[in-house]
Amino acid sequence: MKTLGILGGMSWESTTVYYRLFNQGVRARLGGQHSAKLLLASVDFADIVAYQQAGDWQAAGDHLAQLAAGLEHAGADAILIATNTMHKVADQIARAVSVPLLHIGDVVADALLAAGVRRAGLLGTRYTMEQPFLIEHLRQRGLEVVTPDAPARDQVHQIIFDELCQGVVRDVSRETYQQVITQLAGAGAEAVILGCTEIGLLLGPDDACLPLYDTAALHVQAGLAFALG
Repeated sequence: MKTLGILGGMSWESTTVYYRLFNQGVRARLGGQHSAKLLLASVDFADIVAYQQAGDWQAAGDHLAQLAAGLEHAGADAILIATNTMHKVADQIARAVSVPLLHIGDVVADALLAAGVRRAGLLGTRYTMEQPFLIEHLRQRGLEVVTPDAPARDQVHQIIFDELCQGVVRDVSRETYQQVITQLAGAGAEAVILGCTEIGLLLGPDDACLPLYDTAALHVQAGLAFALG
């Protein structure tokens, strides 16, 4: 089994999902007392949020790149960034290591294209929905990407930071997301990318009018495939 290095803590709520799913996946495949070989660099998310709010992505990338290099030095055979938003600095992180970076955008694109989806809605932080780093990555793979209107983007972003990153899951927020997904369906989306690794805490497969693609779960599946061969 190969060792996976995880850049996490952004937020730790979703990083715990990664940890659980990795270990459940290894147990399901290998049985017995097997568990995942993981190295975790967990940041203080408040520091990352401050970089985001200041627009200082270079500093954020430097910070995560240093941690990724440390994971490689400690024995990681591949790196995963356990968040969609910080894939904005994925290239910066990839340059700091010689092992593969398993990009969340490739994982999602593979799943959508395999299912025959060509036009997908995207939910995530404001950075992910409004900046090109993930959207262009998906478009380069041949996908059309639809995002909510500005008021809906504000609601989606606020729920992520003020609730889901704090471990708060509210029915009224689930209903808000369901309304936004209905809007995306009206714009021609065939499926919806849960483009923030915390959104899976709020929405499950039966909670929407469109198929949902949980980026955290898909990222873990790709990590398992790499680790177990």
